[in-house]
Amino acid sequence: MHVVRWVVGIALFVALLFLALQNSEQVTLKFYHWWSWQAPLVFVVFVAFAIGAAAGLLAGAVRSARLSRQLSRLRREQRRGDGAPSADWTRTGAVPGTTPGSGPGFE
Repeated sequence: MHVVRWVVGIALFVALLFLALQNSEQVTLKFYHWWSWQAPLVFVVFVAFAIGAAAGLLAGAVRSARLSRQLSRLRREQRRGDGAPSADWTRTGAVPGTTPGSGPGFE
């Protein structure tokens, strides 16, 4: 599987390299008649890809940070005993709020 990943990666790199070599013409980007920029087409596509990847990574990092803060808050509440059930009941099979031996069939 590891070899297949490398083969696919190299094939993709070579295909993108040939695509870049075929699209090396100069293009002009105009920003509302205020500013224009000339660059090779492949560079413009690469910059657009890099901006998109950075935006995606930033969105993932923000979500991860938010979930991490929420998890630490829940752990703090559980340590203080603010009514959050402990994780011990999942190991023992007992339902929180009941005592062992209570319930139907134990009368």
